Amino acid sequence: MVTRDTNWPEGTPCWVDLGVSDIPKAIAFYSGLFGWDVPPGPPEAGGYSVAAKDGHDTAGIGPKMGPSEAPSMWTTYLASDDADGCAAKVTRAGGSVLMGPMDVMDIGRMAIATDPAGAVFGIWQGRAHIGIRLANAPGGLTWSEHFSRDFENAKKFYAAVFGYAFDDMSSDGFTYATLNLGGRPVGGIGAYPPGAPAGAPPAWSAYFGTADTDSAVATALKAGGKVLREPADSPYGRVASVSDDQGAVFSLISVAGES
Repeated sequence: MVTRDTNWPEGTPCWVDLGVSDIPKAIAFYSGLFGWDVPPGPPEAGGYSVAAKDGHDTAGIGPKMGPSEAPSMWTTYLASDDADGCAAKVTRAGGSVLMGPMDVMDIGRMAIATDPAGAVFGIWQGRAHIGIRLANAPGGLTWSEHFSRDFENAKKFYAAVFGYAFDDMSSDGFTYATLNLGGRPVGGIGAYPPGAPAGAPPAWSAYFGTADTDSAVATALKAGGKVLREPADSPYGRVASVSDDQGAVFSLISVAGES
C-alpha cells in the first residue's frame, strides 16, 4: 500500500476519473464494489465528485466531457510539473491537445490530449489536489497501461513527452514494456496481440486493487457489470477485466491488504 500527500513525479499515472451519463448510478456501482466514500461534488464542479477510501482520494466520477453519444470511460492522467509545457511537447511529438491547458479552480491545472494513435489521456499539474493519495491497495489505483497497434511509435511519443525509459518484457506473441522513471516502473505499454478484436481502440487502461479478484468480479456482475476477461492468475496477482453498468471498462488485480 502506498499513501501520498505530495505531487507525483512527472510522468507518473497520478489520477483517474470516470465520465458517465448517470453520476449517482456510477457512485452506487463503485461504492458497492470498492467501498469508496463519494460525497457529492460542489456545484461549481458541475457534478464532479471525488471518491475516497479510508479517507484517501482514489478517483473522480463526473459527467462525460464529449457528446452524449460518447461511451462512458475511464481517463488516466499523467503527472506534470508544467501542464502548458507538457501540452506543447504533445503537439511537437505528433499528438493533439483536445482541451486546455486550463486551471481547475485552485486545485490544479489540466489538459486532455491524444497520442498520435488516438489514445486519450490527461495531463495533471497538481496544486491543492495532488491526484491519488492511495495506491497499490484494495480500492486504489494499482497499475496503468497503454495498448495500441503501433508499439514502437507509441514508445517514441511517450518518451518524447514524459522522458520514459523502457524495460522490454516481450516474448513470443506478447509485446510489452514497462514505463520507467528514475529506474523504476510506473506503468506499462504494449501492442495488441494478433487475436485482439479488430475494433479495439488505442487506449490507456486502469487497474484497481482488490483483496479477492473473483469476489470483486461477482460483485460487479451482480451490480449490472459485465466480464470481459475472466479472472486468471498472473505473476503479479489475479487479474480480470470488466465493464461497469454504464459500459466503462477497467481491470481488477489482487493485492495484499484488507478490503
